[in-house]
Amino acid sequence: MRRSGRVAQRILNELGAAAQSGATGRDLDRLARKMLEQNGAKSPFLGKKTSHSPPYPCVITVSVNDAIVHGIPTEMPFKNGDVVSLDVGAFLNGFIGDTAGTVGIGEISPAAQRLMRITSEARDKGIEAAVVGNTVGDISYAIQSYVEDHGYSVVRELVGHGVGRSMHEDPNVPNFGKRGDGPRLRPGMTIAIEPMVNAGAAKVKTLPDKWTVVTADGSLSAHFEHTVAILSDGPEILTIDD
Repeated sequence: MRRSGRVAQRILNELGAAAQSGATGRDLDRLARKMLEQNGAKSPFLGKKTSHSPPYPCVITVSVNDAIVHGIPTEMPFKNGDVVSLDVGAFLNGFIGDTAGTVGIGEISPAAQRLMRITSEARDKGIEAAVVGNTVGDISYAIQSYVEDHGYSVVRELVGHGVGRSMHEDPNVPNFGKRGDGPRLRPGMTIAIEPMVNAGAAKVKTLPDKWTVVTADGSLSAHFEHTVAILSDGPEILTIDD
């Protein structure tokens, strides 16, 4: 999983650098496809379907401004001031690395910068709580309390999750909850910690494409994610590009 995590993060970093004014989500998807192939990896997103949605048509998700997650890349160019959330998975040698981040296009507003910073820091607070003997609820509480203390909302319909040989495994890792609730963390568990944070209210809706989830009030949203291993000497971030 360290190998798949590094590939996923390397792709995310390249996509973030390529996300400039005038570029499109489809441009990023084409770049991600090329990099997956170069690394001998596949996308766990491509072709994924649920009971209420068609097969996902791309290898990454690109969610712009009020889109929270699962945005399907389009040919619409990014413009100065946009906030773009990118989610990348890499399936390599039977294991998955899953990572996400939000980038600003050109000069973004101070409000957007703050939202992105707090969301990233909330992810890190969740990771700090991912230690043996704690529970999933301790991670959830760390994220929720940090987000809400800064005046934002955490999305409740979408959560983090176990990840390993499959994209979504037990346990679910909500971004809200109580200390001590949920499964206890054990050495060897690997989970995706991924706060999705709205500048406005927590309520969401799904667009007619049956994939893209947006804020119900049209407010900005940000999304940051790492795949993390729970080890006896503390959490290890597996989605790093070193």
